[in-house]
Amino acid sequence: MIRLFNHYLSVRLMLLTALEAMVLFQSLVLGFQVRVPDPSVPLPLIEAGVFTAIMLLMMTALGLYQTQLESFRSTVQRVIVAYGLALIVMSVLFYITQTVLIGRGVFAVSTIFALAGLLLVRVLFFRVTDLGLPKRRVLVLGHGDEAEQVIRFLHEGERARTVQYAGMYPVITERLPNENRRAINHDPLMRTVRELRVSEIVIAVKERRGGVLPLRQLLDCRINGIRVMDIVSFYEREQGILKINNLRASWLIFRDGFDQGLLRDVIKRTFDVMVSLSLLLVTLPILLIAMLAILLESGWPMFYRQERVGFGGKPFTILKLRSMRQDAEKDGKPQWAGANDMRVTKVGKFLRKTRIDELPQLINVLRGDMSFVGPRPEREFFVRQLLEKIPFYDVRHSVKPGVTGWSQVRYPYGASVDDALAKLQYDLYYVKNHSLFLDLLILVETAQVVLLGKGAR
Repeated sequence: MIRLFNHYLSVRLMLLTALEAMVLFQSLVLGFQVRVPDPSVPLPLIEAGVFTAIMLLMMTALGLYQTQLESFRSTVQRVIVAYGLALIVMSVLFYITQTVLIGRGVFAVSTIFALAGLLLVRVLFFRVTDLGLPKRRVLVLGHGDEAEQVIRFLHEGERARTVQYAGMYPVITERLPNENRRAINHDPLMRTVRELRVSEIVIAVKERRGGVLPLRQLLDCRINGIRVMDIVSFYEREQGILKINNLRASWLIFRDGFDQGLLRDVIKRTFDVMVSLSLLLVTLPILLIAMLAILLESGWPMFYRQERVGFGGKPFTILKLRSMRQDAEKDGKPQWAGANDMRVTKVGKFLRKTRIDELPQLINVLRGDMSFVGPRPEREFFVRQLLEKIPFYDVRHSVKPGVTGWSQVRYPYGASVDDALAKLQYDLYYVKNHSLFLDLLILVETAQVVLLGKGAR
């Protein structure tokens, strides 16, 4: 993992992206050279760069740069779809601007080079990196539930490709009263680290007072190049969350992050306005068709207004396309939206699946009530409940709520207190590490959620 603009990225996936970028760039150049062999004609380098950028965006939006690998057949299908979408965008750009003539023949030849190159890179890359790249060997220092939790996590799914569980070094977390002053010998720690070839130590201990941690030996490990991190930082890096069960106020206070300031606010507001205006213009026909469909199926009103809790805990009125019956809450009691909710209309089900019902919130962004990226705003009724049950829940109100967010692209639709707890862990990560770079990543992943229909209800 490498940290870039406060966000952790997989070195393996970054290397794959770089290799595929070179393949895509060179495929258009080679396609042009095959079709136009005249050396006096300048190569379309700018166009190749644009094609590469668009293709990488489409591949990311279709989930081809996830840590969980798909089957080869699914990869081929998604690469082909991404290539088709990229060609449509390229055709519009090149034939409208008419900067250079890249005809169908060039695209046809480039397609062969690009698709063959991408698939070959994928097959070879994962075989070579599985064998050749060094893996992080993690020693879990701790005892009890926290340590077992980390160990289970290290053995899950695709994680074994980059991380190896080296072992556990147990520590005493409770002692009898007459043992309080007894020194604990932690000298075996360094010997254990050397024997197991450990590259990283994760401290999974709930109580650290009273000489529980081998501080001198951990310092020696740091001096010798062994990375030492606490359990909260470990999950922050590996999963993009701040794990509530292990989180302390002191950790939030003394860690980097939570950056605010005038420059940050100006950049984010500019980003919000530009993205929202662009999307409103592009999706206006879709919005009008959706409004007509709602009107024909269930009549007025076409829009749904609801009070939500926003920045600083202040209420505001959110605007959405109506996807439920008019009497969805006829008893006046707020309800979570569940899976296969009977209150959702047929048109509403499609609008929710495609996220079209969220488009009017772009008006909230232009008004300044919301940001394009941020934690999803909740109703005051639910916020009061969640504040009582979930620690640090009010921290998510320190930034503006968003149309989309880190928890939306990383966690399925939430409809319970447990879901709210799980999503808060992603929201806290965003509040701590938010940046324009992370906003752009979330924007691209949102396209993936919409295209693949993930997490909708």
